[in-house]
Amino acid sequence: MRLPAAGPGADGAAMPADAAMPAPAVAGKRIMLVDDNVDAAETLGQLLAAHGHSVEVFNDPASALDALARMGPAKRPDLAVLDIGLPVLDGYQLAARMRALLGNHPCRMIALTGYGQDADLARSAAAGFERHLVKPITPEQVANLGDPAGLQ
Repeated sequence: MRLPAAGPGADGAAMPADAAMPAPAVAGKRIMLVDDNVDAAETLGQLLAAHGHSVEVFNDPASALDALARMGPAKRPDLAVLDIGLPVLDGYQLAARMRALLGNHPCRMIALTGYGQDADLARSAAAGFERHLVKPITPEQVANLGDPAGLQ
């Protein structure tokens, strides 16, 4: 990510308004974000929204599951970013229950966690998570979250 220098650009002209934020790789995704860290979840949700996504933030698995059960097909998420260390139901259990509710609706699942050992990555892959991101994630990872090719 490139931040403008204080004052005008190097050529004396003002920097474009969008120079501070990288362009989103893929915008317009419906994203469900579940993290029990309220501040971190709200911040990530705001960043994703700034990149053009529609984001619903939940701080507990039960609320996320209740909302998902009430959603019509047009409102279901394209992407779910799930904290693994959630209370009551962990991210693995939440993902399994979400898949049952989603049926054949395609929804990519991404693990977001503080756990980054090889065994943690293997477990999230075995649980069907497309990606395993270790907190804190970078601005580039946020910008590319909706793009399957951008999370390598």
